[in-house]
Amino acid sequence: QVQLVESGGGLVQPGGSLRLSCAASGTAFSIKDMGWYRQASGKQRELVASITADGIATYVDTVKGRFTISRDNAEKTVYLQMNSLKPEDTAIYYCTGEVRTSFEQQWADYWGQGTQVTVSS
Repeated sequence: QVQLVESGGGLVQPGGSLRLSCAASGTAFSIKDMGWYRQASGKQRELVASITADGIATYVDTVKGRFTISRDNAEKTVYLQMNSLKPEDTAIYYCTGEVRTSFEQQWADYWGQGTQVTVSS
C-alpha cells in the first residue's frame, strides 16, 4: 500500500510563513507528478502547485511569487514553502502523487489526509 503523510500545517499570522512536507511510504516504487491542493470551507478543491519528476513547477496565479514547490526524489517527498501568507490562504492542504508500486502496475493518484493551514491575526 501507498501512504502520503503531510506535516507542517498550523496557525500563522498574515505575512508569516509555513513549510509543508509530504512523504510517500509503503510500496511507492516510483512517483511522477506531485502536487498540493487546498480546499477552503464551502469551496471546491483547487490545485495550488504541482511539480514534475524533472522539477517543472506550476502554480495557481494567486500564489505565484509567494509559494515554492520542491521535491526530493530520493526521499519521495514534496514540499510547499509558503511565504507572505494571507487569510485567503486558509484551507486544508492535501498532498497528491502519481504513483505506481512496480513496473507491472498502472499509475494511480494517491492523496494524503490533509493538514490545516489557518492564517489569522
